[in-house]
Amino acid sequence: MTLKHLVRKKEEIKEDVTPSVVSPPEPDPIAEGFTFLRSDTNTQELINPPSFDSEVAKPIPHKNEHRLSSHFSRLRSSSNASTLSAHAKTSPKSEKRLSQRLHLNRSRTPSSSSVNVPMDLPDIQDVAVQGEEKQAQWEERATILAKGNPNNRPVSLDGQPKGSTSEQKFYQDRFPQETPPDPEEGLSVRPGMTRSVSSAKGDENIQEAIRLHELGDLVNSTAMFGRLANSNAMAQIMFGLALRHGWGVPPNPPLAIQYLSAAASSSASVESAALHSGMKKGGAAKGELVLAIYELANSFRHGWGVQKDMVAARKYYETAANLGDMDAMNEVARCYESGQGGPKDRYTAAQYYRLAEQNGSKTLGNSWIWKEKYDPKRKDTI
Repeated sequence: MTLKHLVRKKEEIKEDVTPSVVSPPEPDPIAEGFTFLRSDTNTQELINPPSFDSEVAKPIPHKNEHRLSSHFSRLRSSSNASTLSAHAKTSPKSEKRLSQRLHLNRSRTPSSSSVNVPMDLPDIQDVAVQGEEKQAQWEERATILAKGNPNNRPVSLDGQPKGSTSEQKFYQDRFPQETPPDPEEGLSVRPGMTRSVSSAKGDENIQEAIRLHELGDLVNSTAMFGRLANSNAMAQIMFGLALRHGWGVPPNPPLAIQYLSAAASSSASVESAALHSGMKKGGAAKGELVLAIYELANSFRHGWGVQKDMVAARKYYETAANLGDMDAMNEVARCYESGQGGPKDRYTAAQYYRLAEQNGSKTLGNSWIWKEKYDPKRKDTI
């Protein structure tokens, strides 16, 4: 019997034809326009594909479908820590290993330590409090910071041992030192190898270099700072700033932080001697020490010539602030307010903001610092 003849027989087929016991195939949209018959020599059967409205047995899922659902169950189980099926269970040992690999049990509290802060740095209570005793404590802390700064090390003017590279020759020719190093020592010029922190002649030359800088003559100004940097702490600071920001010279932040560190160290030596002699207000190098500490704090904060270190920046800012630097007062207040370099502390932030305003540096929008709850705490007296 031909296929054409079978199609013609479509209307003659009885509706009560018994369907095959074989499970019907998946519906096929193409098959809706055809009639399928199965016949032999004596009989024929109509095969009706199930429609969308007909009640048919649900197809048995393919074994690969079961495997895929099992994979999804395991994925959900590992991410949600719940068991959805028998195949989705994971062993506690595996979960423990995963948490260890991801370091999920580690504390996320910021570290309060820093390689740029000496371990023996003293903590001083009652911050932002004026007085000779407090000044002496904070200056002692400043000397410890300066002497324990790992960035204070012998270098030549290009930051490397003397040689013949073009960069080395540039600095050596551009900034010949007024006081050359002793050839018997076998050392190159070291920032901080000063016989005195300042001198009358050196101060005059520094004032002239500052005047040239303000007139825009950065090349000659920086050249003067460079020549004086071997014998004057303030010149070391100014030369360090010129190297850091590229004032009249190619920027060299790594060398800049070493000059700033040297200025802090040489000033700290003078101040330490003054403190030990009983001068609570400090000695002749207090201004240079405070300025160097503040500029080192900026270097740590912004990563200028050294890796960013907010812990060190906060310690340096706080030290300079308690020694009278108004910019440092505002900076350390922001550190306490935002939690940079240590925990948040709005009370301490308010004390430093108040101290800055009392010294003439008022910040707009800081009226909250004068709320009663931020008033200095009074200790009960017996």
